Amino acid sequence: MAHYIDGYVLPIPRKSVNAYRRMAKKAGKLWRDHGALEFRECVGDDLNVTMGKPFPRGIKTKPGETVVFSYIVFKSRAHRDNVNAKVMKDARIANMCDPKAMPFDWKRMLYGGFKTIVEV
Repeated sequence: MAHYIDGYVLPIPRKSVNAYRRMAKKAGKLWRDHGALEFRECVGDDLNVTMGKPFPRGIKTKPGETVVFSYIVFKSRAHRDNVNAKVMKDARIANMCDPKAMPFDWKRMLYGGFKTIVEV
């Protein structure tokens, strides 16, 4: 069964990683409560690579920033749309979406929905 993925890449100040982790744990519970199959938040560890374009250069991190790579797994795009609609109606999301309280610059976040083409 090929799953559907929402993927995110965002720059985040290193000093904000713990605040982001706390927010992400709440978000993960919210998405899972509404049916997401997986919710992953990953902070950069080995980003000084020589192959391709490193994430920090691609997203243009500033001094003191690192990169967070995140994804949510769904059964299908229709399932994603259904889960995300429920999440957006959940009162808990309002507490997490104040742009002034975000531990990162949400305007620099990269986001997209992806069809799985290989699943091993």
